[in-house]
Amino acid sequence: PPDERSSSVAKQEGVRYYHNDIDQRPDSTEEAQRCIENGWDIHDENELQKWRDQEPINAHSHLLSMLLGSSESVPVVDGNMVIGQWQSVLLVDLDGPRDRTVGIQFMGYK
Repeated sequence: PPDERSSSVAKQEGVRYYHNDIDQRPDSTEEAQRCIENGWDIHDENELQKWRDQEPINAHSHLLSMLLGSSESVPVVDGNMVIGQWQSVLLVDLDGPRDRTVGIQFMGYK
């Protein structure tokens, strides 16, 4: 719904989507911790501003990720992936390079 800044007739008083206000971010302790873990010293005002300045530039990574997807199911038989001759599994880094963690989950029966 439209927030209090909207000119829409349907605007809602007192509703504010702070997650869209880059000058209010990081807006949670979890987000602040992620910034620090990714090398941003957000306690330094200049570094914090650098993070805020680059954050909107990052949107393309999220949009591309939505198009590509973030998971894949691949059948495994006798310990081998069952894929076609010209198929492969790729990790596409849209926002890096940086260290990543890849999770693999095996499901099935014996």
